[in-house]
Amino acid sequence: MGPDLKRFAADEGCSFIFIPPRAPHFGGLWEAAVKSAKHHVVCVIGNALLTAKELSTLLAEVEAILNSRPLTPLSQNPNDGEALTPAHLLIGCFLRVLPPEQVTVDPVRCCERWQLVCCLKQQFWRQWSKVRVYLTGLQERNKWLHPTRNLQLNDLVHEDNVPPQQWVLGCVVATVEGQDGKVRVADVATKAGTIKRPIHKLALLPMEVEGN
Repeated sequence: MGPDLKRFAADEGCSFIFIPPRAPHFGGLWEAAVKSAKHHVVCVIGNALLTAKELSTLLAEVEAILNSRPLTPLSQNPNDGEALTPAHLLIGCFLRVLPPEQVTVDPVRCCERWQLVCCLKQQFWRQWSKVRVYLTGLQERNKWLHPTRNLQLNDLVHEDNVPPQQWVLGCVVATVEGQDGKVRVADVATKAGTIKRPIHKLALLPMEVEGN
């Protein structure tokens, strides 16, 4: 860590805690995320023969997807509808993305090379952003062993099934409970309007920040 970064962190009241050398199991959460990303990159590439530049482009696109994922709300105001992402910590703002080019699922034999890279990116996004891969990673690992709270009004959540790097964030404005008192469905207000989704299609972003 450079001296300028140390001074800035000290001025802003930030502290860094590093894991011991040669102890990756101390970072199990992010190591699991790296493993998941590597697994899906290998799966989507498959038998495709990429040049060094094409592979570098695909990895850059994957990096952008990973660094655009929502981590926690930017403020305690649920109406903001914005979340902190890894990109904020790297470059200080959201990542911008060009409108995606829709490519057929099996273009390996017939499409142009750029279309091939676009298709591989879209396949990575579809696999990695599935609820059971990323969204469930935002939830408690012990949810099946211990009770978790219901979604509540003004909770900030994220929905799946969207184009790459377009995270649909919204605020819970209404909930529907089952006979057991557990919330099963929620109405979510997004920038594009209000949507109704089952809770297994939504991931709650943590609002609380632990103190020092």
